Amino acid sequence: MSLKFAKAPRLPAPSPVYSPDMLDQFQNVLRLYFNEIDSSFSSVLGPQGSRFLNTPYGAFSDSTSQTVAANTAQAVTFNTSDYVNGVSVVTNSKITVTVPGIYNLQFSAQFQNTDAALQDASVWLRKNGADVAGSLGRVSVPGVHSAVNGNTIASWNYFVQLAGNDYVELWWSNTNTAVTIQTYAAGTSPTRPTTASVIATLNFVSSIPE
Repeated sequence: MSLKFAKAPRLPAPSPVYSPDMLDQFQNVLRLYFNEIDSSFSSVLGPQGSRFLNTPYGAFSDSTSQTVAANTAQAVTFNTSDYVNGVSVVTNSKITVTVPGIYNLQFSAQFQNTDAALQDASVWLRKNGADVAGSLGRVSVPGVHSAVNGNTIASWNYFVQLAGNDYVELWWSNTNTAVTIQTYAAGTSPTRPTTASVIATLNFVSSIPE
């Protein structure tokens, strides 16, 4: 179902002298126009009205395992654009917008640790190449246990104000090269799907307050 928004009508040309018929025609044109406006607003503001809204968004993922040297910063990369509308990934890591606004960036990263000891990983936000103060989060990844590599998922979100053509990136580091952002093949017993190493979404929340 699509929504047809009202367009301003072409009003009848005024008569040089008073004419009841001309006044009736003028009133009918305005009545039809305002009825269309009422219908449009009722659809948008009524139940499930958000289905008529078109806002920028992007959903991205990566199907490769990502590694980094210990205590070294590196950008999180994406090789798949799952859903896009006014948001895109540039040079594999820069999540870029075309429409200015307040955006919500959400991510989840699947960390693996092949070391016997507990190791840490850090994730933070960069905007237009600069670290965002207060954005760093740390997670501890369990060590190998019963011959099974340690795993944990890091996941949180950021609100960020962006102008047109601004971009954000996720950066990460670890305390040991044994910690990776890991992808896994499909599993059996039970049957399970593949694991993306990282997933990120960027959603438009609001225009920038004046």
